[in-house]
Amino acid sequence: MELGLVGLGKMGGNMRERIRRAGHTVIGYDRNPDLADVHSLEELVGKLKGPRVVWVMVPAGAATQSTVDELAELLSPGDIVVDGGNSRWTDDEKHAEELAAKGIGFVDCGVSGGVWGLENGYALMYGGSAEDVAKVQPIFDALKPEGPYGAVHAGKVGAGHFAKMVHNGIEYAMMQAYAEGWELLEKVDSVENVREIFRSWQEGTVIRSWLLDLAVNALDEDEHLDQLRGFASDSGEGRWTVEAAIDNAVPLPAITASLFARFASRQDDSPQMKMIAALRNQFGGHAVEKK
Repeated sequence: MELGLVGLGKMGGNMRERIRRAGHTVIGYDRNPDLADVHSLEELVGKLKGPRVVWVMVPAGAATQSTVDELAELLSPGDIVVDGGNSRWTDDEKHAEELAAKGIGFVDCGVSGGVWGLENGYALMYGGSAEDVAKVQPIFDALKPEGPYGAVHAGKVGAGHFAKMVHNGIEYAMMQAYAEGWELLEKVDSVENVREIFRSWQEGTVIRSWLLDLAVNALDEDEHLDQLRGFASDSGEGRWTVEAAIDNAVPLPAITASLFARFASRQDDSPQMKMIAALRNQFGGHAVEKK
């Protein structure tokens, strides 16, 4: 099938390539002309045959809103917009209503996979009507990992981004646990080979995971993380998870503490945040701050 893809950064560019490898046609637009196949959203829409599917991979908030607004004027009844960025789930219903007024469908999709998704596939969590999801299904199938798992129709509009938000909240807590354990091991004089302790945990232990594998990768590159500053930003999902927990009276002590630990990293050069920063760089290509 044909797909219009808006936003060709670290995630979007690799997604375009993976979808093309699956035999689909992708026409991509990005503000950076070196990355784009077309020079405007209008040209992108004009090159697609109806009914069109346009997947948006731009930053949450104003950038997504302006893209949805422009697509609402360019697309036709029966077309579909997919928001695959990290939008807040509360924005999805607003976008769906705006597009529905023009007869345009809307699907929200949480995407996880980072810089590894091109080869390994992307975990997908999508929300919307069964009819709208079915129109996008060939693209979901192209992006997901091989095998029966890795993609889910999570529910109504907003459910995909809500599921991805909770996923990222869990990710915060898991990374924090590895980081705290790493700092304690580094602190004790009798422990002489922290990196190899982490490596030994990769097989046969109950805490083995892909994040642990990435921690070992980071320690192989910089054994004591001496080259990193102990600072880790947050991209919003952790805060939204805690806010949703408050709204629904659900206790999330581990996820909340991990979010507050990131805030603490902005005050001091935190050893734990060196590991968090290294892990975020490993799985998502997120920027790190060097000393």
